[in-house]
Amino acid sequence: MAFLFQKFQKAVSALAKSSTFAKDPRQLQFEADVNKLFLYTSYNRLGETADEKDAEEIIELAGKASLTDQQKQVQENVHSHIRTFSKSMDDILLPTSKRSDESLNSSVQANAVPRRSGLSLAVGGVATPSNQPVVPETQPLLRAELSKSLKKHMGYTLELKPSQISHKEAGRGLFIDGEAEVGSVIAFYPGVVYSPAYYRYIPGYPRVDAENPYLITRYDGTVINAQPWGEGADLRELWDGLTVPEFRPNLSQGAEKGSDRMWKMLSKPLEGGRREIGTEILERRNPLALGHFANHPGKDMAPNVMVCPYDFPLTDMEMRTYIPNILFGRDDEPVKMKRFGSFWFKSRSSTESTSDVPVLKCLVLVATRALRDEEVLLNYRLSNSKRRPAWYTPVDEEEDRRRWS
Repeated sequence: MAFLFQKFQKAVSALAKSSTFAKDPRQLQFEADVNKLFLYTSYNRLGETADEKDAEEIIELAGKASLTDQQKQVQENVHSHIRTFSKSMDDILLPTSKRSDESLNSSVQANAVPRRSGLSLAVGGVATPSNQPVVPETQPLLRAELSKSLKKHMGYTLELKPSQISHKEAGRGLFIDGEAEVGSVIAFYPGVVYSPAYYRYIPGYPRVDAENPYLITRYDGTVINAQPWGEGADLRELWDGLTVPEFRPNLSQGAEKGSDRMWKMLSKPLEGGRREIGTEILERRNPLALGHFANHPGKDMAPNVMVCPYDFPLTDMEMRTYIPNILFGRDDEPVKMKRFGSFWFKSRSSTESTSDVPVLKCLVLVATRALRDEEVLLNYRLSNSKRRPAWYTPVDEEEDRRRWS
């Protein structure tokens, strides 16, 4: 497998520089990222039984397949990996008597419980008088216990401990405990999902990142706020994403300048935002729902994971509780948006085709090489058009520029 991986690595480097990509810098970087994810996740699905012919076929496809086809394959590869993860979690948490009929029960109650965001997650039981789904019975394991069990099933789990990055602001870092192959889904990026239509409801708007370092943006403009998730919890629960835990980072203190006071007065989300968020039964003990703690690599260090957009199909109800995200706003009232530079506007066009399958737009972290008992490092790709923090050492200035062009 080591020899095959070397072939893939060479293909990743060559295709990332291919002149066949789009000329628009942002689109070029997007296509380059999809191409890498196609190679890494496809390589992972080959498994240990793969031979050189299989590897060469995938490399050839990476150079010829359309962007759409590669995106579809990446989604399939990631979904397959998450399905395996979900099966492992079921084996650990669900009573044996409930595993066989979980899908049936979840489908029945999904139709019985009205929702504002996403689909119902009720698994077993009946609706309560308040018309809320019942949280299903699971094994009474704490997060730490569940994490150890997951490692036995999948070969790895995640833990938080002091970062190995020398910078004083590194704080805690995200570490993999165990071994994972290249192309594995290492972590979920948890939290509340905002489409561009709902940016104004993000807490702190318009300076949403002033006191919240746990925001991340997909290429399509979807923003995920991981701050409400925190480190998770020791139970499976009906989660609405409204409460911010007390793990907020220590921000630098100092006298407020006039401009800062002005921004704080303006930084108020729209009234009624709390009424627009949905609730879902989520497994808050999810050991992999810690992607927001991954640090940017320090000087002379290299990232070992990359961000992968993942559209979870909400029809897969048996997996839903392990996807640590909920949608802000109504999924039955989609608002089409169009991007102009850094701004998003409502689009008057209604001709765009949409998928028949409702999805929840998420992000996962995918390993770019084999990992073993080490810190998980993610290239933040901060915009080079703004002042960047002192701890930030660019991994690739050109990639940063293209990503935010």
